[in-house]
Amino acid sequence: MEATVLNPVQLHLLNMFSYNRDEESLLELKEVLFNHYCQKVSEEGKRIWKEKNLTNETMHEMLNAHSRTPYL
Repeated sequence: MEATVLNPVQLHLLNMFSYNRDEESLLELKEVLFNHYCQKVSEEGKRIWKEKNLTNETMHEMLNAHSRTPYL
């Protein structure tokens, strides 16, 4: 069996869980992590939107382009 190396984030979370053993703490931690990653995704989306000069109009055009691959 191959050994798995944990990254620093995983190690930190394991250390945190060794102190917080109740369900409420787990739910709070899940919410914090969820919000953190939602913020990161939002920031990346805004960066891509700006980098590609996207607008609401270009998004509507892309949605209505019907550029699907035809099936034979």
